[in-house]
Amino acid sequence: MGEVFAGRYELVDPIGRGGVGAVWRAWDHRRRRYVAAKVLQQSDAHTLLRFVREQALRIEHPHVLAPASWAADDDKVLFTMDLVSGGSLAHVIGDYGPLPPRFVCLLLDQLLSGLSTVHAEGVVHRDIKPANILMEATGTGRPHLRLSDFGIAMRKGEPRLTETNYVVGTPGYFAPEQMMGAEPDFPADLFAVGLVALYLLQGRKPDAKALIEYFAAHGTPGAPQGVPEPLWQVLAGLLQPDPHARFRTATGARKALTAAVEMLPDAGPDDEQVEVFDQIGPLPAGFGPDGPETPADGPQAPAQDVGGTSPSPQPSQTPYAPQGPGRQPYASQGGAGQQPYVPTPSMSETGSFHLAPPPAHPAPLPQAAQPQAPGPLPAHAGAPPVAQDLAHATTAAVPYGAPPTRAYTAGHLQDPGSAVLQPTPVRRPGPSPKVAVPVLVVALICFAVGIWALTQA
Repeated sequence: MGEVFAGRYELVDPIGRGGVGAVWRAWDHRRRRYVAAKVLQQSDAHTLLRFVREQALRIEHPHVLAPASWAADDDKVLFTMDLVSGGSLAHVIGDYGPLPPRFVCLLLDQLLSGLSTVHAEGVVHRDIKPANILMEATGTGRPHLRLSDFGIAMRKGEPRLTETNYVVGTPGYFAPEQMMGAEPDFPADLFAVGLVALYLLQGRKPDAKALIEYFAAHGTPGAPQGVPEPLWQVLAGLLQPDPHARFRTATGARKALTAAVEMLPDAGPDDEQVEVFDQIGPLPAGFGPDGPETPADGPQAPAQDVGGTSPSPQPSQTPYAPQGPGRQPYASQGGAGQQPYVPTPSMSETGSFHLAPPPAHPAPLPQAAQPQAPGPLPAHAGAPPVAQDLAHATTAAVPYGAPPTRAYTAGHLQDPGSAVLQPTPVRRPGPSPKVAVPVLVVALICFAVGIWALTQA
């Protein structure tokens, strides 16, 4: 069995990593279902504040993957989300390369739909990129996209957590005004959506810097190869370097996209059908579709290692490979004998970066003392490099099934000089005799005076 976090979430196997934590497939013992759990690796003040902001988001939308619950255990924290098994847009591009324009328009419509709800809540995402846009494993059916990872999102007007002359995000997906140090705003997210669209249409990361320079020097360029003109007009409205010339709202961009789709040619019979595969893989030993498998002789606590902690669960050892008949993955084309594409979780590129141009003589910023990060869990012998890397996620070593406290029952008190302690007399409620006797005497006197007065009358 795996480790249990806060007595509720049993960590099964790691499925990804981010800049400040690892993402695990976990079993929720309360709701009896599998979830995705993001466990923080560090506990410095900035990381914890970002965690508080992210887990506080409760955005309900079919194309938004926001946190659903959270838990804390000692110095570690996690929050959970729905488990999305189709990987990210980066996995889809790795399988197929450039995607058909109509398929891209469907994905963009879903992305803009979710983003409009996020913006309606006053939240700027600030880190829209292919790795943060997840896909349900729908196979050849209609694709279903989920916008995720609100780790650096913030509401407009909230204080920023970065220092002066720093910008937060992922290189290559910054809007020009972000690089100039402007306050986060909705058009910056829309600029990133335009870059994601180019990535899907061209099968590679666009050169945002060259694109911005061309827009500034020559105006809007012509449609790139493979991008239909009606669709390019929408993307050009997302990619304008001047935020005031860009689409101001996701709803406006979505309306323009709907009009452009009507002018696109229909899909031909030779167009390849895009299939979204399951990228997580099978459950490891000891887990089934209905949760942890209990041995016939009853539940057992996980074995303890030398250090006294439970061993971390083994990640799945089964690599992913496309299942379609005769399907050659995009990343492996170009020669015989090449290995099939195996997507591997990678460290997020999200982080803080210096704004350009830097000051001539920047003064060193004082660094606050940070607590020592917990050491990594021991890597398992025989595990592949990716599994060993993912095994470094810091999680609580709490064996499942162990009660949080010991039951305690007080024993019978005994007098050392006798077999059984004599019961102590119990004092009855009421006033003490010193108070009750005088009151009673006064009452009797008053009663006698009253009787005498009646007889005289």
